[in-house]
Amino acid sequence: MKIFIGWDSREDIAYQVCKESLLRHTSVELDIQPIKQQEMREKNLYWREHDPLSSTEFSFTRFLVPYLAGYKGWAVFMDCDFFWRGDVVGLMDYANPYYGAMVVKHDYKPKETTKMDGAVQHQYPRKNWSSLILFNCEHLHMKAVTPEMVNSESGMYLHQLRFLWDACIGELPTAYNYLEGWHTKNDCPNPVAVHFTRGGPWFSQWGNVEYADEWLAVAKEM
Repeated sequence: MKIFIGWDSREDIAYQVCKESLLRHTSVELDIQPIKQQEMREKNLYWREHDPLSSTEFSFTRFLVPYLAGYKGWAVFMDCDFFWRGDVVGLMDYANPYYGAMVVKHDYKPKETTKMDGAVQHQYPRKNWSSLILFNCEHLHMKAVTPEMVNSESGMYLHQLRFLWDACIGELPTAYNYLEGWHTKNDCPNPVAVHFTRGGPWFSQWGNVEYADEWLAVAKEM
């Protein structure tokens, strides 16, 4: 199972714990790869100028996943601030070849104006849909998702998955992208994957958020 995780130089510990949590719960072999912007630049796959609106180094490089997967099979992208409490292979129960990509379709409207280590918290339609994507890399529409597209299209075009018809965007359960601070146990009593989208326990000011104790326990053991 191909897993790509966005990597940011400020949040390597988040990446490490995300990867560890995936491995602790998986029932299949995982091919886990970090997407590092500098490496993408060195491979001439990414050449966009720095976007001041980007809060992470993988804001745009995530959309290289179909290319990196050779436009073959299914592949998962996730932000590094995910923490897995269950088996990622469960995503494949929802893999439907009709769809080009499958996401949790949040209606996320954060109240905070900043997140993580002071980054601006922007609001826009389909926010956080692209934080976890199950890509059908062989889908007809994916052929257009080239490095050239990733480097030229606007942030909104990419993050709102406008390269797909709306009917070709499938829906995943909230349990696979539980937004800490937005969702509650009423929405999902036992999330498979917690997304510390506001900021995770690796930042001092976010040390007491929901599920922080579980994240910190894994980090300590590592």
